[in-house]
Amino acid sequence: MRIHITYTGGTIGMIDSPNGLVPGADTKGWLFRLLEDAHMDSSLFTFTELDPLIDSSNATPDNWQTMIDDLNAHRDDADAFVVLHGTDTMSYSSAALSYALTDFGKPVIFTGSQHPLGKIESDATANVTGALNATMSERMHGVGLFFGHHLFAGNRVSKSSSWAFEGFSAPATGPLARTGTPWHWYVPDASGEGWHDPKPYQRHDVAVIDMAPGITAARLEAMLSPRPEAVLLRAYGVGNVPSNEPGLTDVIADTLRDGVPVVIASQCQQAEVLLGHYETGDAVARAGATGSGDMTLEATYAKIMFLLSQGVEGRDFADWMIRSIAGEISPASAL
Repeated sequence: MRIHITYTGGTIGMIDSPNGLVPGADTKGWLFRLLEDAHMDSSLFTFTELDPLIDSSNATPDNWQTMIDDLNAHRDDADAFVVLHGTDTMSYSSAALSYALTDFGKPVIFTGSQHPLGKIESDATANVTGALNATMSERMHGVGLFFGHHLFAGNRVSKSSSWAFEGFSAPATGPLARTGTPWHWYVPDASGEGWHDPKPYQRHDVAVIDMAPGITAARLEAMLSPRPEAVLLRAYGVGNVPSNEPGLTDVIADTLRDGVPVVIASQCQQAEVLLGHYETGDAVARAGATGSGDMTLEATYAKIMFLLSQGVEGRDFADWMIRSIAGEISPASAL
């Protein structure tokens, strides 16, 4: 099996500097030594180092598109793909690529590490070899993320720890597989409707706002002025917004009337947004806000950015938010 590896940066290839960890390790050299030690034919592997390498905290939709462009450039040269990526926004990138690559036809696995490859305590080797095993399993389809002995769907995962080796989790669905002798595989969700010939990702002005006890209508209005292109509002529980705060839900309704889509997510890692289930969520539901179902924050944000990049707006935007493109939302949650 031919495997292409795209290296974007991240902790895995960082070294110490006077200002903290920065990209700089010989990641390609380390990787090919790893393959030789495992008696794997290194001629079956190709490697791209993106320029510039970044800490994933600096990632933007432009970087998502650069990854997509590199994968497409090597699509005919490999049977499977691994993306080495920083952990901070890896789950945003894996979700973003899942929407754009529904027609790609070959597995793409993201991975990285909590410690740089040069550290004795590093988890880099375990994660990279796990990702390679996942690509070679012939059971993985679409975009996945391997980390801490678990394989996840790329649009169902969140970073849950900044230090634990099992640094990612899939709150709504659990993993696709876990390592062992042999690996234990689980039944994946439906793959979704797909998206043919997607336009490139572009930056769009999306406001991500958390509800907090005591937030006022004036503060929310100020945060939404001037109007963004879309709003992702992280509410409580199943999508509840303070209903006793004077004028607060009116600000959301006015934003919707101005043609700005408002998507309601939950601050809970494990949640299903059910607008109207409580009185505190009914007003925003009646105003036309859209719930995120059981999507993760990362999958929801990346989906908003994807739909805006495709030029989707109005009623179509709301409809697509609750339709599965790449398995990011459960069928029952999309009803």
